[in-house]
Amino acid sequence: MPVDAVNAVGTVSLVNDQQTDLLEACQRGEREALRLLFEAHKDKVYSLALRSTGDSAAAWDLTQEVFIKVFAKLGEFRQQSKFETWLYRIVVNTCIDEQRKNSRFVSFDEQTTGGKEVSELRPQEKSYLRRQVKEAVEGAVSRLTPKVRAAILLRYVEGLSYEEIGEILGCPAGTVAARLNRGHKILARELAGFRGVMP
Repeated sequence: MPVDAVNAVGTVSLVNDQQTDLLEACQRGEREALRLLFEAHKDKVYSLALRSTGDSAAAWDLTQEVFIKVFAKLGEFRQQSKFETWLYRIVVNTCIDEQRKNSRFVSFDEQTTGGKEVSELRPQEKSYLRRQVKEAVEGAVSRLTPKVRAAILLRYVEGLSYEEIGEILGCPAGTVAARLNRGHKILARELAGFRGVMP
């Protein structure tokens, strides 16, 4: 095995060993370990929650709720799966529960370029259009059903494989593929007015 490959394997092993030690310390209730676990994963959890709710205050509330659940359930984590997979499952379920309770949607206000070609727009007009497209995409994603939205976010925001998403959502990879396909069709329909106008 090449030296670089050996070093890479050694680094992964070291990282895994450090996380195992950290999780074991958390399970013993060590406060510093709990703080380090929160610091290591809070940005990723917040990012997923924000993309799910479209509301920064709600996303921060959900992030705190997720970690309350994580700390309460850490004793149940047996390290038979990756910690990140277990964590994502809690994040997704918490976001789905919140969606069912409160139907929070990002506002979607369809905009046009006023008949101009994108190449003819001034820089500030292009910047405005980019914001509108971003808001349109976020709004369309927020209106997907919770299970379809979770699959879309885990695939395209987190970059997870169908198998990893299936493990998190508790369904086969084929079901993940079907949900993604459904999401693609809905998003294509909702965002049809923006086709070809992205600066």
